[in-house]
Amino acid sequence: MSQRIKLVHPRDQITEIISRIYKRGMTTTSGGNISIIDDEGNIWVTPSAIDKGSIRPSDIICVKKDGAVIGKHKPSSEFPFHKAIYEARPDIRSVIHAHPPALVSFSIVRKIPNTNIISQAKHICGPIGYATYELPGSEQLGEVIADEFKKGYKAIIMENHGTVLGGSDLSDAFQRFETLEFCARTILYGSQIGTPNYLTDAQIDEFEAQVPSMIPEMEKPEHPSDELEKRLEICKIVQRACQQGLMISSYGTVSMRWRNNDFLISPTNVNRWDMDIEDIVQIKDGKREKGKTPSRATWIHEEIYKRNPNVNSIIMTQPPYLMSFGVTKTHLNVRTIPESWIFLQDIATVKYGDHFKTNKTSEFLNNCTTALIIENDSVMITGDKLLQTFDYLEVAEFSAKSIVLGNSLGKMVPINDDQVEDLRKKFLS
Repeated sequence: MSQRIKLVHPRDQITEIISRIYKRGMTTTSGGNISIIDDEGNIWVTPSAIDKGSIRPSDIICVKKDGAVIGKHKPSSEFPFHKAIYEARPDIRSVIHAHPPALVSFSIVRKIPNTNIISQAKHICGPIGYATYELPGSEQLGEVIADEFKKGYKAIIMENHGTVLGGSDLSDAFQRFETLEFCARTILYGSQIGTPNYLTDAQIDEFEAQVPSMIPEMEKPEHPSDELEKRLEICKIVQRACQQGLMISSYGTVSMRWRNNDFLISPTNVNRWDMDIEDIVQIKDGKREKGKTPSRATWIHEEIYKRNPNVNSIIMTQPPYLMSFGVTKTHLNVRTIPESWIFLQDIATVKYGDHFKTNKTSEFLNNCTTALIIENDSVMITGDKLLQTFDYLEVAEFSAKSIVLGNSLGKMVPINDDQVEDLRKKFLS
């Protein structure tokens, strides 16, 4: 969590995150609970039986270290296991419990999602624990969960119940929660169209070893009005992508060409939900803004801007339906509706590892297609205006979703070659 977020009161932090979880469809009106333990040992927790869609800071309960309850509601019925976790793990400072659909799917078939499905998830989530079923709200449930946390886990599947996650702060816990649910969704969607393929530990270690390129720092960056406008535009699109479920807090890179081959890009190791204009990194004459670490994908963006003068914005992210094609090596045929093909044409796929810095000769850097899937890593969308590029991303994800959902109905019947040629003549010639 960034320094500015740490200064927010626990009540406001909890309200923001539970609202975010609810709006993203990862909990219900009555389901889920969040807590934070402060430096004095007091636990701030969501109340029982209060609408998660309209909860306010004044609704949050404080259970004092001595057991006194401060607030106008009762603490969450699951408070006992929150308390048990904090007693078992002093390093855990925040806990999230919810019933997100994909993770509940795993809990009711009694399986643990394999986080090796995408590059960063194993590092973000860590090993996943498993708590056997106990009565919700009971001391026994608290004991079972606390025993799992004592083993070193920070993420646990609760049998026939949901999930519970801990973090060093609420931002850390939410990032783990969102990433784990994303993994579960990607595996589920991928299983509907093919067989998910997982990365080896060695491949993930290679990904993690890609230290963001510490290119030289510039002496003093310039921030004229056009540069500030682009910073704001990037932040708005990142926030929108998170809200739309097209980006998660642990992954996503957005950049815009500024002048010539100079550009602005999102940073590494900053929660995407909380990104603001001061986090954005300026890259000018091959140098980075002083004191900032740009995305580890900066070299890809730099090479694309150099080699493709018509590309002025790039988004790299992990939308779940598109990624279901990326983890199953299943071809994504976007000849679903006219708009999809007009915007995207045919989407190529590149092997995992081709996006590492050691592969600067990779063919995808030249003559960039509008959309590209990098296996088990991300989807890359390029375009002119950033809003246009974001629109392409939405169209691609909608197309992928239609195919995944339609797969249960029967075989997809795409627009035929003659119809595609008609589209080409009318819209692309």
